[in-house]
Amino acid sequence: MTIETTTPPVRTLAPAARAVDVLGGDLTEASLRRYLNGIPGVDAVGLEQRAAGLGTRSIKTTSKAWALDTIISLIDLTTLEGADTPGKVRSLVAKALTPDAGDPSTPRPAAVCVYGDMVPYAVEALGAAHAAKTPGGIAVAAVATAFPSGRASLAVKLADTADAVAAGADEIDMVIDRGAFLSGRYGLVFDEIVAVKEACRRADGSYAHLKVILETGELNTYDNVRRASWLSILAGGDFIKTSTGKVSPAATLPVTLSMLEVVRDWHALTGEYIGVKPAGGIRSSKDAIKYLVTVAEVAGEHWLQPHLFRFGASSLLNDVLLQRQKLATGHYSGADYVTID
Repeated sequence: MTIETTTPPVRTLAPAARAVDVLGGDLTEASLRRYLNGIPGVDAVGLEQRAAGLGTRSIKTTSKAWALDTIISLIDLTTLEGADTPGKVRSLVAKALTPDAGDPSTPRPAAVCVYGDMVPYAVEALGAAHAAKTPGGIAVAAVATAFPSGRASLAVKLADTADAVAAGADEIDMVIDRGAFLSGRYGLVFDEIVAVKEACRRADGSYAHLKVILETGELNTYDNVRRASWLSILAGGDFIKTSTGKVSPAATLPVTLSMLEVVRDWHALTGEYIGVKPAGGIRSSKDAIKYLVTVAEVAGEHWLQPHLFRFGASSLLNDVLLQRQKLATGHYSGADYVTID
Protein backbone atom coordinates (compact mmCIF):
# COMPACT_ATOMS: atom_id res chain seq x y z
CA MET A 1 0.00 0.00 0.00
CA THR A 2 1.39 3.37 -0.99
CA ILE A 3 0.66 6.37 1.18
CA GLU A 4 0.55 9.56 -0.79
CA THR A 5 2.05 12.63 0.86
CA THR A 6 1.65 16.20 -0.16
CA THR A 7 3.62 19.26 0.79
CA PRO A 8 1.45 21.84 2.53
CA PRO A 9 0.96 24.94 0.42
CA VAL A 10 3.23 27.87 1.08
CA ARG A 11 1.13 30.69 2.49
CA THR A 12 2.08 34.10 1.20
CA LEU A 13 1.92 36.84 3.79
CA ALA A 14 0.20 40.19 3.48
CA PRO A 15 2.52 42.74 1.87
CA ALA A 16 4.46 44.90 4.31
CA ALA A 17 7.19 47.18 3.02
CA ARG A 18 9.52 46.57 5.97
CA ALA A 19 9.29 42.80 5.68
CA VAL A 20 9.84 42.92 1.93
CA ASP A 21 12.96 45.03 2.45
CA VAL A 22 14.39 42.72 5.13
CA LEU A 23 13.21 39.29 3.95
CA GLY A 24 13.31 40.05 0.25
CA GLY A 25 10.71 38.93 -2.25
CA ASP A 26 10.21 35.59 -0.47
CA LEU A 27 7.55 36.94 1.90
CA THR A 28 6.00 33.70 3.11
CA GLU A 29 5.18 32.18 6.46
CA ALA A 30 8.15 29.83 6.07
CA SER A 31 10.60 32.68 5.40
CA LEU A 32 9.20 34.66 8.34
CA ARG A 33 9.60 31.65 10.63
CA ARG A 34 13.19 31.10 9.47
CA TYR A 35 14.02 34.73 10.11
CA LEU A 36 12.47 34.89 13.59
CA ASN A 37 13.88 31.55 14.68
CA GLY A 38 17.30 32.69 13.50
CA ILE A 39 17.37 35.63 15.90
CA PRO A 40 19.99 34.99 18.62
CA GLY A 41 18.58 33.94 21.99
CA VAL A 42 18.54 36.20 25.04
CA ASP A 43 21.03 35.71 27.87
CA ALA A 44 18.41 35.98 30.61
CA VAL A 45 20.93 36.18 33.47
CA GLY A 46 22.97 38.85 31.74
CA LEU A 47 19.84 40.83 30.79
CA GLU A 48 18.52 40.86 34.34
CA GLN A 49 21.91 41.76 35.80
CA ARG A 50 22.27 44.69 33.44
CA ALA A 51 18.74 45.90 34.21
CA ALA A 52 19.47 45.66 37.94
CA GLY A 53 22.68 47.64 37.48
CA LEU A 54 20.99 50.38 35.47
CA GLY A 55 18.30 50.58 38.14
CA THR A 56 20.85 51.62 40.77
CA ARG A 57 22.06 54.75 38.94
CA SER A 58 21.59 57.91 41.01
CA ILE A 59 20.25 61.18 39.61
CA LYS A 60 21.53 64.48 41.03
CA THR A 61 19.30 67.49 41.79
CA THR A 62 19.68 69.41 38.53
CA SER A 63 19.35 66.25 36.47
CA LYS A 64 16.37 65.18 38.56
CA ALA A 65 14.46 68.34 37.66
CA TRP A 66 15.05 67.59 33.98
CA ALA A 67 14.12 63.94 34.51
CA LEU A 68 10.80 64.77 36.19
CA ASP A 69 9.78 67.15 33.41
CA THR A 70 10.85 64.60 30.80
CA ILE A 71 8.78 61.87 32.44
CA ILE A 72 5.65 64.04 32.32
CA SER A 73 6.21 64.82 28.65
CA LEU A 74 6.44 61.08 27.89
CA ILE A 75 3.28 59.94 29.68
CA ASP A 76 0.21 58.52 27.98
CA LEU A 77 -2.26 59.52 30.70
CA THR A 78 -4.60 56.56 30.77
CA THR A 79 -8.04 55.45 31.87
CA LEU A 80 -9.11 52.01 30.69
CA GLU A 81 -11.90 50.86 32.98
CA GLY A 82 -15.27 49.37 32.23
CA ALA A 83 -16.76 52.14 34.37
CA ASP A 84 -15.26 54.97 32.28
CA THR A 85 -17.74 57.73 31.48
CA PRO A 86 -17.58 60.84 29.31
CA GLY A 87 -17.23 62.86 32.51
CA LYS A 88 -14.23 60.83 33.65
CA VAL A 89 -12.57 61.26 30.26
CA ARG A 90 -13.16 65.02 30.40
CA SER A 91 -11.56 65.09 33.86
CA LEU A 92 -8.58 63.15 32.51
CA VAL A 93 -8.19 65.63 29.67
CA ALA A 94 -8.46 68.56 32.10
CA LYS A 95 -5.60 67.06 34.10
CA ALA A 96 -3.56 66.60 30.95
CA LEU A 97 -4.14 70.21 29.93
CA THR A 98 -3.26 71.57 33.39
CA PRO A 99 -1.26 68.99 35.33
CA ASP A 100 -0.39 71.45 38.11
CA ALA A 101 -2.59 74.52 38.46
CA GLY A 102 -0.06 76.05 40.85
CA ASP A 103 2.80 75.87 38.37
CA PRO A 104 2.07 76.83 34.75
CA SER A 105 5.59 75.77 33.73
CA THR A 106 4.64 72.11 34.25
CA PRO A 107 4.87 70.19 30.95
CA ARG A 108 1.84 68.42 29.52
CA PRO A 109 1.66 64.65 28.92
CA ALA A 110 2.16 63.38 25.39
CA ALA A 111 -1.29 61.82 25.09
CA VAL A 112 -4.44 60.65 26.77
CA CYS A 113 -5.27 56.98 26.25
CA VAL A 114 -8.88 55.77 26.32
CA TYR A 115 -11.22 53.13 24.93
CA GLY A 116 -12.35 53.70 21.36
CA ASP A 117 -15.88 54.77 22.27
CA MET A 118 -14.44 57.50 24.51
CA VAL A 119 -12.35 59.07 21.73
CA PRO A 120 -14.98 61.66 20.67
CA TYR A 121 -15.18 62.99 24.24
CA ALA A 122 -11.40 63.24 24.53
CA VAL A 123 -11.14 65.03 21.18
CA GLU A 124 -13.91 67.44 22.14
CA ALA A 125 -12.40 68.19 25.55
CA LEU A 126 -8.94 68.84 24.09
CA GLY A 127 -10.29 71.33 21.58
CA ALA A 128 -7.51 73.38 20.04
CA ALA A 129 -4.93 71.55 22.18
CA HIS A 130 -5.56 68.31 20.26
CA ALA A 131 -2.37 67.24 18.47
CA ALA A 132 -4.31 66.97 15.21
CA LYS A 133 -4.91 70.74 15.37
CA THR A 134 -1.83 72.01 17.17
CA PRO A 135 1.77 70.88 16.56
CA GLY A 136 3.10 69.61 19.86
CA GLY A 137 -0.40 69.29 21.26
CA ILE A 138 -1.81 66.37 23.20
CA ALA A 139 -2.55 63.25 21.18
CA VAL A 140 -5.52 60.94 21.64
CA ALA A 141 -4.58 57.26 21.82
CA ALA A 142 -7.23 54.55 21.64
CA VAL A 143 -6.91 50.90 22.54
CA ALA A 144 -8.43 48.66 19.91
CA THR A 145 -8.59 45.12 18.45
CA ALA A 146 -10.74 43.72 21.28
CA PHE A 147 -8.40 45.06 23.98
CA PRO A 148 -7.19 43.58 26.30
CA SER A 149 -7.70 39.94 25.28
CA GLY A 150 -7.65 40.29 21.50
CA ARG A 151 -10.15 37.43 21.32
CA ALA A 152 -12.31 38.52 18.40
CA SER A 153 -12.55 38.01 14.67
CA LEU A 154 -10.29 40.02 12.40
CA ALA A 155 -13.34 41.84 11.02
CA VAL A 156 -14.27 43.01 14.53
CA LYS A 157 -10.70 44.09 15.25
CA LEU A 158 -10.47 46.11 12.05
CA ALA A 159 -13.85 47.76 12.63
CA ASP A 160 -12.77 48.61 16.20
CA THR A 161 -9.64 50.28 14.82
CA ALA A 162 -11.33 52.10 11.95
CA ASP A 163 -14.05 53.49 14.23
CA ALA A 164 -11.47 54.95 16.63
CA VAL A 165 -9.46 56.51 13.79
CA ALA A 166 -12.62 57.99 12.24
CA ALA A 167 -13.52 59.48 15.63
CA GLY A 168 -10.20 61.33 15.75
CA ALA A 169 -7.69 58.99 17.41
CA ASP A 170 -4.12 59.94 16.57
CA GLU A 171 -2.68 56.66 17.84
CA ILE A 172 -3.96 53.09 18.05
CA ASP A 173 -2.76 50.65 20.70
CA MET A 174 -3.53 47.17 19.37
CA VAL A 175 -3.02 43.78 21.04
CA ILE A 176 -1.46 40.83 19.27
CA ASP A 177 -3.05 37.38 19.27
CA ARG A 178 -0.87 35.80 21.97
CA GLY A 179 -2.43 32.38 21.45
CA ALA A 180 -1.45 32.42 17.79
CA PHE A 181 2.07 33.62 18.60
CA LEU A 182 2.65 31.02 21.32
CA SER A 183 1.45 28.23 19.04
CA GLY A 184 3.96 29.30 16.40
CA ARG A 185 1.49 30.85 13.95
CA TYR A 186 3.70 33.86 13.30
CA GLY A 187 2.19 34.49 9.88
CA LEU A 188 -1.28 34.95 11.35
CA VAL A 189 0.01 37.49 13.87
CA PHE A 190 1.97 39.24 11.10
CA ASP A 191 -1.05 39.46 8.79
CA GLU A 192 -3.27 40.86 11.54
CA ILE A 193 -0.78 43.63 12.33
CA VAL A 194 -0.51 44.50 8.63
CA ALA A 195 -4.31 44.63 8.36
CA VAL A 196 -4.68 46.78 11.48
CA LYS A 197 -2.01 49.13 10.16
CA GLU A 198 -4.06 49.58 7.00
CA ALA A 199 -7.17 50.21 9.13
CA CYS A 200 -5.23 53.11 10.71
CA ARG A 201 -5.38 54.94 7.36
CA ARG A 202 -7.30 58.22 7.55
CA ALA A 203 -9.47 59.70 4.82
CA ASP A 204 -6.59 61.99 3.75
CA GLY A 205 -4.27 59.02 3.27
CA SER A 206 -2.18 59.59 6.40
CA TYR A 207 -2.00 56.98 9.16
CA ALA A 208 -2.65 57.01 12.87
CA HIS A 209 0.45 55.77 14.68
CA LEU A 210 0.27 52.09 15.56
CA LYS A 211 1.50 50.78 18.92
CA VAL A 212 1.65 46.98 19.06
CA ILE A 213 1.02 45.52 22.52
CA LEU A 214 2.90 42.26 23.08
CA GLU A 215 1.43 41.47 26.53
CA THR A 216 4.85 40.30 27.67
CA GLY A 217 3.48 38.82 30.90
CA GLU A 218 1.87 36.09 28.77
CA LEU A 219 4.84 35.46 26.46
CA ASN A 220 6.74 33.64 29.23
CA THR A 221 10.32 34.06 27.96
CA TYR A 222 12.67 36.85 26.89
CA ASP A 223 13.26 34.97 23.64
CA ASN A 224 9.53 35.21 22.87
CA VAL A 225 9.54 38.91 23.73
CA ARG A 226 12.43 39.48 21.33
CA ARG A 227 10.79 37.49 18.51
CA ALA A 228 7.42 39.22 19.04
CA SER A 229 9.16 42.61 18.97
CA TRP A 230 10.86 41.88 15.65
CA LEU A 231 7.64 40.45 14.23
CA SER A 232 5.66 43.55 15.21
CA ILE A 233 8.18 45.89 13.65
CA LEU A 234 8.44 43.87 10.44
CA ALA A 235 4.65 44.03 10.07
CA GLY A 236 4.57 47.83 10.35
CA GLY A 237 4.29 48.79 14.03
CA ASP A 238 5.45 52.31 14.89
CA PHE A 239 5.83 51.40 18.58
CA ILE A 240 6.23 48.17 20.49
CA LYS A 241 4.43 48.21 23.84
CA THR A 242 4.95 45.85 26.75
CA SER A 243 1.51 45.34 28.21
CA THR A 244 -2.18 46.11 28.50
CA GLY A 245 -1.80 46.73 32.22
CA LYS A 246 -4.44 44.05 32.80
CA VAL A 247 -2.02 41.10 33.14
CA SER A 248 0.65 40.58 35.78
CA PRO A 249 3.54 41.04 35.42
CA ALA A 250 3.10 44.12 33.26
CA ALA A 251 6.08 46.33 32.39
CA THR A 252 9.41 45.28 33.89
CA LEU A 253 12.83 46.82 33.42
CA PRO A 254 14.46 43.67 31.94
CA VAL A 255 11.64 43.21 29.39
CA THR A 256 11.81 46.88 28.41
CA LEU A 257 15.60 46.66 28.12
CA SER A 258 15.20 43.70 25.76
CA MET A 259 12.73 45.63 23.61
CA LEU A 260 15.04 48.65 23.54
CA GLU A 261 17.82 46.40 22.24
CA VAL A 262 15.50 45.37 19.40
CA VAL A 263 14.70 48.94 18.32
CA ARG A 264 18.38 49.84 18.59
CA ASP A 265 19.30 46.89 16.37
CA TRP A 266 16.48 47.70 13.96
CA HIS A 267 17.81 51.23 13.60
CA ALA A 268 21.31 49.89 12.96
CA LEU A 269 19.88 47.58 10.28
CA THR A 270 17.52 50.00 8.52
CA GLY A 271 18.14 53.53 9.80
CA GLU A 272 14.50 53.66 10.96
CA TYR A 273 13.42 54.69 14.47
CA ILE A 274 10.77 52.62 16.29
CA GLY A 275 9.25 53.63 19.62
CA VAL A 276 8.93 51.68 22.88
CA LYS A 277 6.15 51.98 25.46
CA PRO A 278 6.33 50.23 28.84
CA ALA A 279 2.84 50.21 30.37
CA GLY A 280 1.37 48.98 33.61
CA GLY A 281 2.83 49.05 37.10
CA ILE A 282 5.07 52.14 36.74
CA ARG A 283 3.69 54.33 39.53
CA SER A 284 6.62 56.24 41.04
CA SER A 285 9.08 58.79 39.71
CA LYS A 286 11.88 56.68 41.18
CA ASP A 287 10.88 53.75 38.99
CA ALA A 288 10.29 55.94 35.93
CA ILE A 289 13.78 57.46 36.24
CA LYS A 290 15.21 53.92 36.03
CA TYR A 291 13.51 53.59 32.66
CA LEU A 292 14.93 56.93 31.46
CA VAL A 293 18.44 55.76 32.37
CA THR A 294 17.86 52.44 30.60
CA VAL A 295 16.60 54.15 27.44
CA ALA A 296 19.61 56.48 27.34
CA GLU A 297 22.12 53.69 27.99
CA VAL A 298 20.64 51.03 25.68
CA ALA A 299 19.01 52.81 22.74
CA GLY A 300 20.42 56.31 23.19
CA GLU A 301 19.27 59.70 24.43
CA HIS A 302 17.64 60.36 21.05
CA TRP A 303 14.84 57.99 22.12
CA LEU A 304 13.86 60.25 25.04
CA GLN A 305 11.23 62.01 22.95
CA PRO A 306 7.44 61.50 22.86
CA HIS A 307 7.49 60.08 19.32
CA LEU A 308 9.94 57.35 20.42
CA PHE A 309 9.23 56.58 24.07
CA ARG A 310 6.13 56.64 26.26
CA PHE A 311 5.02 55.58 29.70
CA GLY A 312 1.54 54.05 29.79
CA ALA A 313 0.32 55.13 33.23
CA SER A 314 -2.57 56.44 35.28
CA SER A 315 -1.10 57.26 38.71
CA LEU A 316 2.52 58.04 37.74
CA LEU A 317 1.75 61.68 36.99
CA ASN A 318 0.59 62.33 40.56
CA ASP A 319 3.83 61.10 42.07
CA VAL A 320 5.92 63.09 39.59
CA LEU A 321 3.96 66.26 40.42
CA LEU A 322 4.56 65.72 44.16
CA GLN A 323 8.28 65.12 43.58
CA ARG A 324 8.49 68.16 41.34
CA GLN A 325 6.84 70.34 43.96
CA LYS A 326 9.17 68.98 46.66
CA LEU A 327 12.17 69.85 44.49
CA ALA A 328 10.89 73.41 44.05
CA THR A 329 9.84 74.15 47.64
CA GLY A 330 11.84 71.74 49.79
CA HIS A 331 8.80 70.04 51.27
CA TYR A 332 6.06 67.64 50.27
CA SER A 333 2.50 68.85 49.84
CA GLY A 334 -0.45 67.00 51.31
CA ALA A 335 -2.34 64.34 49.44
CA ASP A 336 -4.89 66.90 48.26
CA TYR A 337 -2.22 68.66 46.15
CA VAL A 338 -2.97 66.28 43.31
CA THR A 339 -6.27 64.98 41.95
CA ILE A 340 -7.54 61.54 42.85
CA ASP A 341 -7.56 59.27 39.80
